[in-house]
Amino acid sequence: MSIQNSPYQGFATLLSAGGHPVSPAELHGLLLGRSCAGAGFDAEGWLADAALLLETEPADNVRNALIGLQEMVKGELSGDDMTVVVLLPSDEAPLTERATALGQWCQGFLNGFGLNAGGKDLSQEATEIIQDLAAIAQVQEALEESEDGEADYMEVMEYLRVAPLLLFTELGKPVEAAKPSLH
Repeated sequence: MSIQNSPYQGFATLLSAGGHPVSPAELHGLLLGRSCAGAGFDAEGWLADAALLLETEPADNVRNALIGLQEMVKGELSGDDMTVVVLLPSDEAPLTERATALGQWCQGFLNGFGLNAGGKDLSQEATEIIQDLAAIAQVQEALEESEDGEADYMEVMEYLRVAPLLLFTELGKPVEAAKPSLH
């Protein structure tokens, strides 16, 4: 898939055409962060949080894309596959561009998580994940175009496919009401 036809680039073009100075990575991170913190999947709540980041109310085409993105994330977090696709530039993009988007994704995740996790006690593991994401958010300057840089990037990507699932399992899953006893 060429860079021009990647889902990331398509979403970036849509946002840019709408006058929104934000990357798809940061928006996706915001959505995953808020979902993992227990915000649920109410479209209006998501659109309100997204509008803050977008700095204006989204037009219908952006609004529809945001709702579609939320449906995708909902399916990933509540499905049986236990996999998250992180919305980042394609592998053909320069490493510096991908690393910058990675940092933006982590920043968005932390913002979304912080907006919705207030007052919740985090386990040691969840606290470490949040600290890791804060460190990764600063990584874009450290990665260089090299085999080692590519390997580091791929390692971080694998971590980001698992970390949200761990946080969602701990904090984001809706509490199921106890079924009444038939006795």
